[in-house]
Amino acid sequence: MARIVIIGAGMSGLAAASRLATLGHRVTVCEASGTYGGMVGRYERDGFAFDTGPGLLTLPAVYRDLALKTGKEPLEQLVDLAPVDPESRHLFRDGTGLTLPNASRGGVSQALDATFGAGSGALWNAVMNRGRTVWEATRRPLLEEPLPADTKPLRTDPYPGPPRRGLARLRPSGRWTLADVAARELGGHPGLTALLHEHALRFGFDPRTAPAGATVLPYMEQSFGVWYVRGGLRALADAVYRRCEQRRVEFRFDTRFETVLEKDGLVCGIDTTAGPIEADVVLSAVPAKAQNPTEPVPGRVVVLLALRGERPAGTVHRTVVHAADPAAELAGIFGEGAPLADRPTVQVLRPDDPSLHPAGHETAVLTATAPAGGFDWTEPGVADRFADRMIAHADAAGLGLADRVLWRVVRTPADTRRETGSPFGSVPRPALAGAHGTFLQAPTEDAPGHYLIGGAAHPGGGLARVGMSACITANLIGPA
Repeated sequence: MARIVIIGAGMSGLAAASRLATLGHRVTVCEASGTYGGMVGRYERDGFAFDTGPGLLTLPAVYRDLALKTGKEPLEQLVDLAPVDPESRHLFRDGTGLTLPNASRGGVSQALDATFGAGSGALWNAVMNRGRTVWEATRRPLLEEPLPADTKPLRTDPYPGPPRRGLARLRPSGRWTLADVAARELGGHPGLTALLHEHALRFGFDPRTAPAGATVLPYMEQSFGVWYVRGGLRALADAVYRRCEQRRVEFRFDTRFETVLEKDGLVCGIDTTAGPIEADVVLSAVPAKAQNPTEPVPGRVVVLLALRGERPAGTVHRTVVHAADPAAELAGIFGEGAPLADRPTVQVLRPDDPSLHPAGHETAVLTATAPAGGFDWTEPGVADRFADRMIAHADAAGLGLADRVLWRVVRTPADTRRETGSPFGSVPRPALAGAHGTFLQAPTEDAPGHYLIGGAAHPGGGLARVGMSACITANLIGPA
């Protein structure tokens, strides 16, 4: 039995703790805040409840595996999990609306043909087929195994571009960006381009610099589906925390980590604000080891709306209102000195979940990608003005939210930084192959006996990936 200390009670810390305790180790989790879950937070007021972090789950197989490996109950007995269908409704700047089914590539193709014209679905499917090639090439090294010491193979984009003709043959291969894919393979179609770029922007990637292999993001979502946990994703954190308690994991809340302790070159514990804790193995789920990317990493502005009146019939769970001026939005987010977009891309989540609000009312969560580092969100009025723009943009597309608002709460990258310790309040991004390794994350093992987990380590951010991070590390450590 090893004495294992985990720094951070976010989802990666909880997942790792439950796995390692099940393997027979003595596990202690230190958390600087007074609760668990990290970015999977919850805000409650006047009978309304909101997820303050992610609101939807992809690749639920990660947490199904966690549930089965750490106990007898399957995930569906721990939380009420259901697919989101339709998966999303997209509203474009020209007034076009597109509704996409969940986990149905054929259905997506039909919807695109019906909205954008015959042949649109075939164009999109061709790109998704190349995204599948990226998935098959990178699934194991980027999601299921430790980051190899030699990352050279992952620095080359596995995206299989179509045969090049004419002057395009002179362009160096393996250097396409997601924007190149939109321009060259989707014909620059504004609706298809917006759809492709939104998947990158949601994860904090600039489509002008993200490798073409980022097509794996929409491929995964449309192939494996999007899911909702009844009561909000905080219920998933609650379930994993209960599993930790069942496996006798010790939690020390309000205990801030200060440094890893070593003796004779070996890890021997950590020092905290409450004093030292001895350990044979240390897992760090804090973001201090994040790489310094070549471009600013955005954060998110989240607006929680308590709405008067029932959820209108026919309302979809997720609506994406695309930017009025995509070029201006990218310039404002990615550090080009431009102002924030007046009408940015806004994701609106409106779950049909009576447990989140008093009878006769509704909740809505609006999210927009925005700059984190180098931008002062604490300046008076800045956050509220941007929230006003988000709501106005959604209402201009027909959502009708502003007149129903009972109250709202605006959360910015400054809140993320304060609550999670994330540098600048940026949101950890998933690892991507290509771009000369720019979008790879820190390796799993920092030094003998010291492992890195969570969104700032391999394989990157997002609920599924931090769960994979915990699984990879638990397998490296092995049973007691």
